[in-house]
Amino acid sequence: MLSTPARDALPFRNLDRVAVLLPQPQPPIRPRRPFRFAGPILLVGVLLAGLIGVAAWLDSDDQPDRSAARPPQFDVPVLDVAPGAAAPGPAAAATADVDWARLAGKTDIPERTLRAYLAAETEMGARLPGCRLTWATLAGIGRVESQHGQFGGSRVGSDGQLRPPVIGIPLDGSPGVRAIKDTDGGRLDGDQVWDRAVGPMQFLPVTWSRWATRANGDGAAPDPQNVDDAMLSAARYLCQSGGDLGTGAGWWKAVLTYNQSVPYGRNVFSAADAYARAAAA
Repeated sequence: MLSTPARDALPFRNLDRVAVLLPQPQPPIRPRRPFRFAGPILLVGVLLAGLIGVAAWLDSDDQPDRSAARPPQFDVPVLDVAPGAAAPGPAAAATADVDWARLAGKTDIPERTLRAYLAAETEMGARLPGCRLTWATLAGIGRVESQHGQFGGSRVGSDGQLRPPVIGIPLDGSPGVRAIKDTDGGRLDGDQVWDRAVGPMQFLPVTWSRWATRANGDGAAPDPQNVDDAMLSAARYLCQSGGDLGTGAGWWKAVLTYNQSVPYGRNVFSAADAYARAAAA
């Protein structure tokens, strides 16, 4: 589950969380009046450039900063908070009288994904009221993990499905990446050699098999590429890991179990706090 920290961050110590997504290539600039044969030439050039770019990235020792691939419009200042010192500011409840569609636009969260965060908060509030998990915390994780399912040009449909699917790089022991052999025959990530993190919340197949939950209760198998299933499964994982996420100790325990990196925890904390403030405003 989750992202590999930058090289100056803490190393992973838990096999449940390690993955980085490939950066999205930028589209070529198309001339207004191309010559007769410019189209085929341009296409070949773009394909070659894309292959060279991917090869160069794979050969690099540095892991990319996923937030730099598609800069979000919503500004999130990073807060220097000590682990365990506090939980993010209180967020408006999912049932509150908030213009959620407007908030989605303001915070750069797709409205359909925001509603999945809200639904997961509501469901966990009914199942485990003592957990006190907020939609803002789920959104903070979703922002760091996959830009709310938008990484690599993916979009969420009205049915909650991400198209194309969000799939991480192979966990093959490359620099900064743990080596994790395939655990699901490639069923979730399409890779029968190595595992890859999948979906907007970046679950590893082995972790997904334990926590996967079908949100709408239709009897179908849970899908990590469905925002409703992914958010509710992540909510279950967090509540089980941290206990009471309304406290600083519980919140940090849950998030650092999700990803054992203090810089990661601060990024999630900062985003969750910013989303809570935006809803309050």
